[in-house]
Amino acid sequence: MKDLIKEKSASRLFLRQKPVKLLTSLSSGPKYATILSKEIDCTYSHTVKLLDQFKSFGLVEFEKKGRIKMVSLTDSGEDLASAIENVLAKLSKIKEKTQEK
Repeated sequence: MKDLIKEKSASRLFLRQKPVKLLTSLSSGPKYATILSKEIDCTYSHTVKLLDQFKSFGLVEFEKKGRIKMVSLTDSGEDLASAIENVLAKLSKIKEKTQEK
């Protein structure tokens, strides 16, 4: 039952725009949460909440540098970000084809 709840939670997380933007933004390399929140046009508190969820799924890790935390993708996070970017690219191609008709 616990696995089913976690699976539903993951589905809801990655079928929303902000989490997808956040994950793909991290694919270019480690960043600070404040930078990420600006890149995805999201509040800092919501960005941190999403990052905590990502951490619970083993997708990101934090490295503390003084008072500031650097966020980076784990291997699993990189795999997922790559897969999402591939899906987004395919969706973009489909959209272009339908607009040409």
